[in-house]
Amino acid sequence: MSTAAETTLSIGQVSALTGLTTHTLRFYEQEGLFVAPVRRNAAGRRIFTAEEVEWLKVCTRLRSSGMPLPEIRRYADLVLAGPGNEAERFDVLRRHEARVERQVADLQEALATIHRKVELYARRLDEGTADRLWTNGPECEELPTAEQA
Repeated sequence: MSTAAETTLSIGQVSALTGLTTHTLRFYEQEGLFVAPVRRNAAGRRIFTAEEVEWLKVCTRLRSSGMPLPEIRRYADLVLAGPGNEAERFDVLRRHEARVERQVADLQEALATIHRKVELYARRLDEGTADRLWTNGPECEELPTAEQA
């Protein structure tokens, strides 16, 4: 419940604080991603609280880490439903955490490959043999195994 002293923010202010466009904020409202209905002032304009801005920051992180909108909506619905479903919320977050950890591992492997290629090019440029790169294929060097490292 809000109080008269509660500070509210306009959609433009929330956009500036979160980096989300006003269009995205309206879309998130339409998609039911807020944990409470978006309030409006006497003029009918959307108003947000600091707590709602923090929620949007969480949504932004979930979305930027690849959580699909329906899953964010599911999480928001669970939060909105109140106490008693904490285990379900936890499950939603744990599944997403596992997906993000797999993505991070995949990206780390990709970065290791890129590092090897950059080192190869740097070495070949220094040696003056870069013009022979790719003459016999991609010249991929394997990462050392755990025993060699």
